[in-house]
Amino acid sequence: MDLDALEEIRQAKYRYLRCLDLKDWDEFADTLTEDAVGAYGTRAVGEPLRLDGRDAIVDYMRTNLGPEIITVHFAGQPEIRVDGDEAEGIWCLEDTVIAKEFRVMIRGSAFYEEAYRRCTDGKWRISSIGYERTYEYSVSLDDVPSFRLMADRWAPAT
Repeated sequence: MDLDALEEIRQAKYRYLRCLDLKDWDEFADTLTEDAVGAYGTRAVGEPLRLDGRDAIVDYMRTNLGPEIITVHFAGQPEIRVDGDEAEGIWCLEDTVIAKEFRVMIRGSAFYEEAYRRCTDGKWRISSIGYERTYEYSVSLDDVPSFRLMADRWAPAT
């Protein structure tokens, strides 16, 4: 068992999630191979998403998860199988999305199914990422009269 590879893959996944939530698009891009495929099974945007290539994934996230959308993604319980310079993994996901402009919060869970590749620079990157939701719900923040956003990293200083 290649324990170094397992840890490097876990770190790549954690970096993917952190950069997504902090909207660090350059570092986010570096977690993906150039030919990465994203297949996100969220119903919140209608049909499930399929994005081909790192640029398409990053462009979609940058455009649709800007500062007006607050996200937090937790992934755990990784099951990772390494085979040389390639690997596969399954992760449990829980996420929260707060769309301030639309006054809605979306919560859900899924199991990521992923593939990874050790690239020529020696770094492990995600080459395929996707999930089907186990559940997803939304609630209008107007239905939660006590809801107050106490902190918002991207809000203009007042």
